Amino acid sequence: MPTHKSAEKRIRITAKKNLQNRMVKSALKSDIKRFTVAVDAKADNVETLFNETVRSIDQAASKGVIHKNAANRKKAQMARKLQTV
Repeated sequence: MPTHKSAEKRIRITAKKNLQNRMVKSALKSDIKRFTVAVDAKADNVETLFNETVRSIDQAASKGVIHKNAANRKKAQMARKLQTV
């Protein structure tokens, strides 16, 4: 139990940021899965899905939700998958 007002505020802020980060990470995973399914099905809109997913990965990295090296790694993996189509 916090004893200072600032500690109470930090707990509130941390909980809110944690929720926002989880939402961004969940949306990112959904985008990556949508791209992977489209690649496996050899869909027509694979390139647009690739661009949208790369954009969401970059946004997550810029917000600090994922590390920039992890973002680059995910984009490289997706680019390799895209070349197989």
